[in-house]
Amino acid sequence: MIQANADIHKKKREFLPEDFTVTTWEALEPYFRDLSERSIASKSDLEKWLKDSSELEAALSEDACWRQVRMTCDTENKELTEAYTYFYTEIHPHVQPYADKINRKLIDCPYTKELDQEKFFTYLRSVRTSIELFREENIPIFSELSVLQQQYGATAGKMIVEVEGKEYTLQQAAKFLENEDRELRELVYRKINERRLQDKDTFHELFTRLVEKRHQVALNAGFENYRDYAFVAKGRFDYTREDCFLFHEGVKQHVLPLVDNILEKKKQKLGLEVLKPWDLEAEPKGTEPLHPFETGRELLEKSIQCFDRLRPFFADCLRKMDSLHRFDLDSRKGKAPGGYNMPLAESGAPFIFMNAAGQMHDVTTMVHEGGHAIHSFLAHPLELSAFKEYPIEMAEVASMSMELLTMDYWDTFFSNEDDLKRAKEQQLERVITIMPWIATIDKFQHWVYENPFHTVEERTHQWMDILQEFSSKIVDFKGLEYYRRISWQRQLHLFEVPLYYIEYGIAQLGAIGMWKQFKENKENALDNYMKALSLGGTKTLPELYATAGLRFDFSPAYIKELMDFVQSEMTALNKS
Repeated sequence: MIQANADIHKKKREFLPEDFTVTTWEALEPYFRDLSERSIASKSDLEKWLKDSSELEAALSEDACWRQVRMTCDTENKELTEAYTYFYTEIHPHVQPYADKINRKLIDCPYTKELDQEKFFTYLRSVRTSIELFREENIPIFSELSVLQQQYGATAGKMIVEVEGKEYTLQQAAKFLENEDRELRELVYRKINERRLQDKDTFHELFTRLVEKRHQVALNAGFENYRDYAFVAKGRFDYTREDCFLFHEGVKQHVLPLVDNILEKKKQKLGLEVLKPWDLEAEPKGTEPLHPFETGRELLEKSIQCFDRLRPFFADCLRKMDSLHRFDLDSRKGKAPGGYNMPLAESGAPFIFMNAAGQMHDVTTMVHEGGHAIHSFLAHPLELSAFKEYPIEMAEVASMSMELLTMDYWDTFFSNEDDLKRAKEQQLERVITIMPWIATIDKFQHWVYENPFHTVEERTHQWMDILQEFSSKIVDFKGLEYYRRISWQRQLHLFEVPLYYIEYGIAQLGAIGMWKQFKENKENALDNYMKALSLGGTKTLPELYATAGLRFDFSPAYIKELMDFVQSEMTALNKS
């Protein structure tokens, strides 16, 4: 068994003063000037320069991350929003030209070729890519985008509905969709969607502005569209847009039929002639919804117990984060939607943010973000900040695998065997049912950025076509089309992290492969998992997958192979 230590510490500074904090560009500039002008006369000089550059990069990154964390925890606090905006309008624009100078200095340095080329391969590759993409005229656009993107969370965080005389965030209200009272489910479903409709034009306008600005970034960098630019900027060196299209086909061929089976069983289980969207989370009359915890604190404590039984190191990571106050878990008014694990490059222990409301999907979100957190811990000892910048596809393997690896220990949340079985069944169903949504969002983004000057009407038409392509005919949406036309607006990735979603599909396949290993040999699988995560971004994506004992493959044939495995596990679960 691989041993690791979760007693993470902020590395001692050698370049910046220990008490230095990011306040203004004027205070920061001397350190960037030093790096850009410093003489490098030997390999040892270069290594020291790299460490100093990494230290500055980590400090700056952590400061920016904390500003985002504080703002998303309280979107109604103007000072926190202003602090975030100040960084991206008054500090970050000045950093980018220096970052380009520093990148060029590294590539042009005669001693760079004396570095361990295997160890530095992925880093130097990404530096060369950054140089190729850098354009002075994009600096102010990136600043505008950083500020604009946050408007989504600020607007969505204010969405409240009233149910049975009480106010709820949309995340909290969603728990009523599990209620056995079908009339109440429909009422809440309509309330949630009517509330979204109130801001549909705001989100349409915001998205239009974001697409226009992203397209200009791409044009400035010499690309035909933002999709092609993003593939390079995101370091997608190991797959192409054509591979994404193959993934879409694989989902249609080998996943949608399984989704139909799941929904048909759901309809029969509920005794319904027609399955409506407000029935998808429900249980038959007399069956209480799963209720794994009451508060965010209880969710954390039970997650720690669950991780402890899987592998104690995983629990130690959460304990360390708890001691550092790195959690904000409960849903509340004024808090941005969604959930994330925020890596903190200098101090190492990340921050987990989510909107827990006592539901089963909160458990999967918690263990998912916990997987990301473990990745942060394992990569932190790497010597350079850039080495810790692992590919998103691998980051999502870390998190999505944890959703499956922890299932054997979910009795921590459910003492009742029937509830435990239902929880596992829901998770395996979700592994299947999430795939068409991933394909939908990804295909939609390809169209959006290939056609950046589309109208709202064209966008809506295209969205509905793609949505229908990946939707089951078992669910009856008759009369609800006006809700479906804006259903893409609930996906924050479209606003805040464009062209980020196919990674979930690729990683879901990796996670299933990881779980398959786990079923065959638990300790060996967990060792492979930890080995891969501890490499950070120092290896290529296929190499990271190979270290984890996985195939980097998302072809239709491989999708079928893994879906057959999940289906066999579901069958075994139902027989138990």
